[in-house]
Amino acid sequence: MERKVKHLTDMVEHHKQGNGNGIYAVCSAHPLVLEAAIRYARDQHAPLLIEATSNQVDQFGGYTGMTPADFRGFVCQLADKLEFPQSQLILGGDHLGPNRWQKLPAAEAMENADALITSYVAAGFKKIHLDCSMSCAGDPLPLTDEIVAERAARLAKIAEDTCRAHFGESDLVYVIGTEVPVPGGAHETLSELAVTTPEAARATLEAHRHAFEKQGLSAIWPRIIALVVQPGVEFDHTHVIDYQPQKAQALSAMVEAFDTLVFEAHSTDYQTLQALRQLVNDHFAILKVGPALTFALREALFSLAAIEEELVPAKACSGLRHVLESVMLDRPEYWQSHYHGDSNTRRLARGYSYSDRVRYYWPDSQIDEAFERLVHNLADDPIPLPLISQYLPLQYIKVREGALNATPRELIIHHIQDILRQYHAACQGETSQNA
Repeated sequence: MERKVKHLTDMVEHHKQGNGNGIYAVCSAHPLVLEAAIRYARDQHAPLLIEATSNQVDQFGGYTGMTPADFRGFVCQLADKLEFPQSQLILGGDHLGPNRWQKLPAAEAMENADALITSYVAAGFKKIHLDCSMSCAGDPLPLTDEIVAERAARLAKIAEDTCRAHFGESDLVYVIGTEVPVPGGAHETLSELAVTTPEAARATLEAHRHAFEKQGLSAIWPRIIALVVQPGVEFDHTHVIDYQPQKAQALSAMVEAFDTLVFEAHSTDYQTLQALRQLVNDHFAILKVGPALTFALREALFSLAAIEEELVPAKACSGLRHVLESVMLDRPEYWQSHYHGDSNTRRLARGYSYSDRVRYYWPDSQIDEAFERLVHNLADDPIPLPLISQYLPLQYIKVREGALNATPRELIIHHIQDILRQYHAACQGETSQNA
């Protein structure tokens, strides 16, 4: 088994031995987020799991314009540039299934899903989340466990065949599960979430075990390392539903009966460090994080834009905030079905929502140009310390200690890494419970 996959199977094995350890998955395609994550993992001498979602990256390019091979090439090139060993880099595919093609009839949507899985596996992605939980045109609502499992098994068979054809053996690991939060956070305002019942989790596992048997895939069961369930964590535009361990107690106990299986928790963004640690202790040992990282990127950029306005004549400013708002109004397709209310509520959501629909707009050429001008405007002369204290107080402490260079890029990277530090600490297990 390839070393990078062994990082995941070893993690599960150690967790099962009672070490309270886990791993986090960085779910982002933004270059600065990826740089922050790679640099952080390099400095910690830790493996790094980076995941692309079927929304971001697919055989047609997704919303990033990248195919799985493009994404892998991009990440590997960045890792090489930052001197991070590729043996420590694990690539995963998230929500792989008919997600992007739900409006098509099931037969057509699944043909696209077949090609999606093929493209991910052929490109060298090793952690595959099979997600066929969504109904397509003409499907019953909701789908039964049996239909979901049957479709997942079909994709697993294609994944196994593709991996053997390209790499001589199959060393893929899989994540299954039907109780999956909406990719990128909830669309509606939330107050409470129903935790997956142990009975529902067992039924999902049983349905998948049976469907995999029918496809002749029983032998890969030990490589199904995680089940996605709902532990009761989520976020909407302005609220976070915090993990409540007592509500997930029965679910947490249920997975202890399975030797090679942990839970994967989605939408863990914005949870407290204490909650993240408790999730890992309760066997939600794979923690997904995405919007919280681009939210931190956006925070840093807004802070730098405010500093720029204090230092640079108005006519020479990047106008990043204005450009961003203008582009989002011109191209509302990524936010208008998510943000509701009066014009001021929607304006605030565009800039500040936890669901961070801003992340879809960073690749825009006008916004990228404003970003480059912002960084250029602040790069030549040292940024005055009082302004860093005002707008980036966490980074100010590190600058004063001499641990951080006060350049725009380093301030941005460090601010994103503040989020990664919490996930790293939560996943360390016994060794850092007092950290």
